[in-house]
Amino acid sequence: MLHRFKSKKMLFALAVVIIVALNLYTFSVAYPTIKGPVNFGNGDLPRDFSVYYLAAWRMWHNPSQTFTVGTLNDGEPAIYPAPTPYKYLPSFLVLITPLLSLSYYQAFWVFDLLQFILLPLIAFLLYKLLENKNPSLAFLVLIAVVLLPYPMAGRGLSVSYFMSWAEGQAKILLTFLLLLSFYLGYKGKPLLSGVVFALGAFDPRFALLGLPLFLFYNRTKLKTAFPTMVLVLLAFNFIVFYPGVYQGFIGMILGSGDTTPFYTPSYIPLIMLLCLLAVNAKQIVDTVKKAVT
Repeated sequence: MLHRFKSKKMLFALAVVIIVALNLYTFSVAYPTIKGPVNFGNGDLPRDFSVYYLAAWRMWHNPSQTFTVGTLNDGEPAIYPAPTPYKYLPSFLVLITPLLSLSYYQAFWVFDLLQFILLPLIAFLLYKLLENKNPSLAFLVLIAVVLLPYPMAGRGLSVSYFMSWAEGQAKILLTFLLLLSFYLGYKGKPLLSGVVFALGAFDPRFALLGLPLFLFYNRTKLKTAFPTMVLVLLAFNFIVFYPGVYQGFIGMILGSGDTTPFYTPSYIPLIMLLCLLAVNAKQIVDTVKKAVT
């Protein structure tokens, strides 16, 4: 039995090394786009990371303009092309604030590098959450989430990951935080699970989709996990009540927020959540039935 367990761990470790190496290839294909304005044939395009970087600067230096679209003459970093509207909760800006100590392109490179380093950790969290499931199923989930194969000429082995690196998208960080929250709940640490889920809820679409899993993994200690999550979520987004921020936030939601296209990097957290919902569907349904009856 012990020998079988060790063999399973070795096979998983080997699979992770291969999958991360394949993703490294996609990262290397995207790397040349990181050193200057990105252009896919239709002119220079604003990056997602430029939106985060500028919004974080505004939150600390001119908070009422956090959700303002366009360039301001207030000493903010000059970024070309002009960023698009910021569409996450303010809590995400707290997470990337340390990067403001770097220049824009330095911060962009570090942000991508940090997200790449998260890939083996994402694989480990998936392994722990699926350790009691069918090994073949767990392996397929690992490939689907950490590699997400969808090759295209000039974009490596995965369009979703290529665009994530090229645009400086935050969906890998989002995937990691949600998975970490589920894992902490699975290990009986509801307080930490609630804190991490609140930090990973900066994109409300995926927070709502992941909420059933958060409740499921914390089902034995919801009285601790859920209130903690709500309190931390409010605390990290309290700046939304600052004069001007609230109006900008509501304007974003009623304006461009509900028309945000579902870009390819969004498939990374989406597939992770759908896979975990699918493999735990029977247990989730049984838990709900038990709670109702």
